[in-house]
This record gives sequence, structure tokens and C-alpha cells, in this order.
Amino acid sequence: MEILDSRLKLFLYGMGLSFAFLMFGLYMCQIYQGDKYIRLAHNNRLRLIRSAAPRGEIFDRNGVPLAVNDTSFCIMGYPLDLNTPAKLDRLSKILMRHGIPINIPDLEKTIKQQRSAPYRVMRIVPNLTMTQMAELVADYDFPRELFPMSVWRRTYPAGSTVANVLGYVSEISEEELKARTEDGYAGGDLIGKTGIERSYEEILRGSPGQEALEVDARGRKIRTLDANPAVKGEDLHLTLDMGAQKLAVELLSNWKGAIVAMDVHTGEVLALASSPVYDNNPIAWGVSAREWRDIVFDPNRPMLDRAIAGVYPPASTFKAFMSIAALEEDCITPSTMIACRGGLRMGSHLFKCWKHSGHGSLNVMGALQHSCDVFFYQTGLRTGIDRLVKWGTILGLGQLTGIDLPGESSGNMAGPDWKMRRFKSQWASGDTVNYSIGQGYMLMTPIQIARLYAAIANNGSLVTPHLNKKGYKTPKKLPVTPKKLAIVQQGLERVVSIGTGSRAGRFGVSIAGKTGTAQNSHGDDHALFAGYAPADNPKYVAVAVVENGKHGSSVAAPMVGEMLAYLLTH
Repeated sequence: MEILDSRLKLFLYGMGLSFAFLMFGLYMCQIYQGDKYIRLAHNNRLRLIRSAAPRGEIFDRNGVPLAVNDTSFCIMGYPLDLNTPAKLDRLSKILMRHGIPINIPDLEKTIKQQRSAPYRVMRIVPNLTMTQMAELVADYDFPRELFPMSVWRRTYPAGSTVANVLGYVSEISEEELKARTEDGYAGGDLIGKTGIERSYEEILRGSPGQEALEVDARGRKIRTLDANPAVKGEDLHLTLDMGAQKLAVELLSNWKGAIVAMDVHTGEVLALASSPVYDNNPIAWGVSAREWRDIVFDPNRPMLDRAIAGVYPPASTFKAFMSIAALEEDCITPSTMIACRGGLRMGSHLFKCWKHSGHGSLNVMGALQHSCDVFFYQTGLRTGIDRLVKWGTILGLGQLTGIDLPGESSGNMAGPDWKMRRFKSQWASGDTVNYSIGQGYMLMTPIQIARLYAAIANNGSLVTPHLNKKGYKTPKKLPVTPKKLAIVQQGLERVVSIGTGSRAGRFGVSIAGKTGTAQNSHGDDHALFAGYAPADNPKYVAVAVVENGKHGSSVAAPMVGEMLAYLLTH
């Protein structure tokens, strides 16, 4: 009996101790940590669906669509439903079976990049067509905890014709996400990477929407608790004219180079073509690592926008600048005559003129008309490098033009200080001679040359090139003398009417401009032409730079002539 009593006491003690532990656990769960578990239970029923805003669309000056939003589909899901390797393996096999090459590491990377909360929906597989989405959902093995969602996809109707201007959008990288945590971006968002898409990202992106859902234990929707719709980004209208842009691309189709066309009074860019081209649609939709490497490491560099980032010796197009600087500094006058006998000897070196027999005695207008090198050799020496650098700074050489595109190059306004910093050597007279015909250390972009010639055409105002129709900035008035500038204008008009640029004048409009043939140590010379029209009342300026084109007079001049004729007649 005593043994039975002791066992009963132990049993009662055990029951009492168990009851005490149970009460302690209830106290901890319901009172001490009650708020925590209430939140967890609530979150387990809550799903937040973030929807990206439709991006603002982009149009040319006439309303032609350049960047639009098309509907595509994504597979969406929650981190809690994809938290084991087995689930990821199952999903990857289903995707592979339907021709969508996404493996487990790809899925893990996607989830890691987007995961901010276990109950926030994320995009698992993007950019699916209606057919792909329908096949996946109809698959018996497709995980029912995942679901399709229609989303927008960026499409560029003109493709390669204007890819260098528009750029493209792509999924935000981890580095960009860390740098822009306060801007409301989330993993999986699309962001402008280059071109106009990047320059006007804040305007185009819009505001994402969010929907809060109550779901059951299996993740199925019960009701909508709250919803904030996405707000579309602002549409953007460009100054670009697609007719002119298409013509520019066609003119460059067999060449490497660039063509720029611009309003001389406002700086509105009507054409900005770079060749060779690339198609921005596949990049925006997603390319493989191999396809991306093929584009980036293409030796022809199609993604280099040669119009704003390609740097070239301006060659004889620079002689218009030389004339302005020398006239303004009174180093020459309109009547100054300089004899050309085919070259200029300095010590043991002979600096030749392109016409080996010489041009005879010429004034500045004749020197521009015939593109006489010796005249400008002598003019450069008379003016001196310091005054040339001074006027280069005034006219915006070696500086960014301010065009509203990323990646612009400033070129190189070389001078004694630059040479000392770069080569630790003194500037020589021979450097000035080369400089005087746009060779040597002098480098300019096509957009810089266009701005210089726009300033000549509009009687001395430096415009800011721009592509956004709302991007006009008041031109900067230059300290040039109207009568002296008129001498240069007359000389440039004679270049086309009776001089080296006559092939630019065969399209039925009056043009003033200058040819250029730039020496190239890596192959055939580059061909250049810069001009504006009509010659007596300029409206537009155009520049063509053709790599390895050999002669500006025969290759680049007709391109500019045809472009200016198009702009004036259309």
C-alpha cells in the first residue's frame, strides 16, 4: 500500500509540474510575447503584391512612338513557398521542360536579390509570352502556390535606328539597389541603363503600386485589405525627327562613324546617328551572358555612341575656328595674303600642303575655299598657341556640350599645360602647326563640331544641344565681331559653291560648310564635313564623320548635303 501511495504521489507531482510548465508556456505565449505571435499569425495571413509602374513612353517630335510598353507575363511567388532546394529543383525542371532555361542557381539569385520580407511577393520568372504562361499553368506539376501576373515590357519599335539615343532598360543590379535604397526601388525593378532611358529615369519610372491580400493557410486569396494603384511615369517628347534619323542611319549603313543634325538657334537635335548600330530590344528583354559578351566585346563597338563619345581630329573643319581666332586677335585681316608653294619648312621638317604644287597667294576666304594648309600653318604661328587655347575655351572646345545623354566625351583642347602634364615635355612650334589644321593633339566629338558650326551660322551664340523638347537653354552670346564672323561665313559658303565641298551642294539647297580629312595612324584617313543651310539664312547644321572614309569632299560632304536638303524640304 505504501508503494502504491508513493507512486501516486510521484504521478501527482509530475502532473503538477507539467501543469506548471504548461501555464508558464501559456503565459509566455499569450501575455509576455503575445504581441509578437499575433504579428506572426497576422503576417502568415498577409501577402503584399508590389506592381511595377508602367514606364513613361517616349516619342519623337512628330509623335512617332520610340519606346512603348507591351504586356508580358511573370511567374510570381513568395519566399516562404520556395524555401527548400527540393522546391527550387522541381520548379527548375518544369521550366526546363517548357524551354525556359533557368536553373537552381538562377532561381536562388533571383530570390536573394528581391527578398525583403517572407510575405512580400516577388518575380520568379520574367518576360513570358501568353503561350509560355498558358503552357506552364496547364502543366500538372506546376506549383499551385505560384501564380501568373501580367506586367509591362519595354519595347523599342524603331530598334537599332535610334538605340544609341534611347539606350535601354534592364533589371536593377545589386549595386544599383544598394546605392538607391532611399529611392523606392526593389529587386526585380527595371531601370534605365543608358541613353535617354537613363538620363530621364526619374521622370519615366513612375510610382509602383501595392496590394495587401488576406490569404488562407494554403496561400489562396480570401480578400483584398488595401490597394494603392501604380502611377505611370511621365511621357517624354524628344526633338528627334525619325525621318532624319532614319536617313542618317541609312547614309552610314556601310561605314563606321556618326551624323549629327541640329537647329542652329535652339540646339534641338534632329538626328544623332552612330554606326555600326545595335538592337536594344533583346537587351531590354534579357540576353544571356554569352550574348551580352558578344555585344560588349564586338571589335566594331556598336554600343559606342560615336556622335557624342567618339573623338576625332577635326582636320580642316577646324580651319573655320582658326579663322575666327586669328581675325579676332588681329593676327590677320580679311585682306592679308599668304603665299602657298606646297609646304612650310621648319628646320629640317617640311609641313606639306595637301596640294603639293601650292595654291599661290590667298586671303582667308580663299584659304577656306581651297582648304589651303600652308595659309593656316602660318596663321597658327602668327596667332600663337596661347591665344588659340583662349579662343578654344571661349567657343566650347575641349568641354562637354551639355547634351542630355550620359557618356559624352569632352574631347581634348590640347595646349602647353596639357602636354607638360601628359608627356612632361615643352610645346613646340611644330605642335602649333599641326594644331592649326585640326591634327596632332586636338580631338573633338561630332556634337562639338556641330555646336561650333551652329555658333558660326547663328552669328555668334553657343547653344546647348538637347533631345528633350523641354530642355531648351538660353544660348550664350560669344564675344565675336559680326563683320569678322561674316568673313568666315562667306568663306564657308564659297567652299560649297566653288570650292572643295561642292558635292554637298548638289541637293537643291544652298549650303555653307567645310571639308576635312583627318590623318589616321590605324588605317585610311577619316572623312569629315560640317555645314549649315540655307547659307544666307541658316536653320540647321549637320556634321558627318566617317571613319576610314579617306576624303571629306567625296564621302562626308554628300551625306551632309543630303541631310540638310531633307530637313529643309520636309
